[in-house]
Amino acid sequence: MAAKLDYHWHLRKVMADRGLFSTTDLIPLLDERGITLSSSQVYRLVVERPERLSLKIFMALLDILDCTMDDLIEPATAVGAESTTRTKKAVGAETGVGDLRPKRARIRGVERS
Repeated sequence: MAAKLDYHWHLRKVMADRGLFSTTDLIPLLDERGITLSSSQVYRLVVERPERLSLKIFMALLDILDCTMDDLIEPATAVGAESTTRTKKAVGAETGVGDLRPKRARIRGVERS
């Protein structure tokens, strides 16, 4: 079985190394390069690890921060399948209730017309 590929996103660290400590500092710098993003979009770009990223935005980040792709993205090997995919479990599934199922509720004392 082939190793699953993963990566670490270092935008926040590279920004700090360049003296940019606020996510909103990127907004005018991106705007100068024709990239218009809202403050919440820039925040997610900096704080979270992007799954999809426009090459125009990526190239603008490289230009703004005067860095290389290797500075922003560090390849890594995933530690097992659970790190990349999550499976949802039903509420109570972790307690091991087996074949027990809830009983249907019955409403009593209500007159029907």
